[in-house]
Amino acid sequence: MQGVFFRYETQNTGNRLGLKGWVRNRRDGSVELVAEGPKKNLEELIAWCWKGPALARVEKVEVSWESPTGEYFAFNVERGA
Repeated sequence: MQGVFFRYETQNTGNRLGLKGWVRNRRDGSVELVAEGPKKNLEELIAWCWKGPALARVEKVEVSWESPTGEYFAFNVERGA
């Protein structure tokens, strides 16, 4: 997904929800993110990801729940994988 500000809008949404983690573009054009925080807030971020920013076209969202690591201090945009 290029040119629709998906990563930066995800970062803004994650920060607004008080989440920690990162978001980045993958080589195949998809977007990957890791987020930690209260489950309710994570669920709100997942719901937002289904819509994304105005110009985004989201085809699918895959979710994997894991134990938090506590290694993140903010929600950032990272360099692509």
